[in-house]
Amino acid sequence: MPSFDVVSELDMHEVTNAVDQANRELQSRYDFKGVQAGFEQSGENVTLEAEVDFQLQQMLEMLKSKLTSRKIDIKCMEVKEPDVSGVKAKQEVVLRQGLDQPMCKKIGKVVKDAKLKVQTQIQGDKVRVTGKKRDDLQDAIALLREADIELPLQFNNFRD
Repeated sequence: MPSFDVVSELDMHEVTNAVDQANRELQSRYDFKGVQAGFEQSGENVTLEAEVDFQLQQMLEMLKSKLTSRKIDIKCMEVKEPDVSGVKAKQEVVLRQGLDQPMCKKIGKVVKDAKLKVQTQIQGDKVRVTGKKRDDLQDAIALLREADIELPLQFNNFRD
């Protein structure tokens, strides 16, 4: 029976490359000359550090552009409130990946409400969608791409 898996994964190597590119651009930009500013990645967290709040906003836009140029969906970004304390301003950006239980249930509900001839099954941090026809599965993929889900979704393990 044809099936595919719905997952939400990040290529952490590409994330590291995007952060490195953003750091290089930061060093070469004229408006950041002589400013103590930088990006630091630790796992799935990226810390933005600058002298004032508006520089953090510019750095955030820089990071978003580097991530999108590396084909990473910026819907995975959870931007925390900036922490401004006198001389330094810090902001934390969490890169979310993996589907938690409520998100899996939401995906299953979206597919079930569309009345497609497919079944969903939650398997840990992914949702398996099975159906009798390949066309039904392709309709389910199109539906999930259009759905309002706050995480980027990938569809892998497509079996015929």
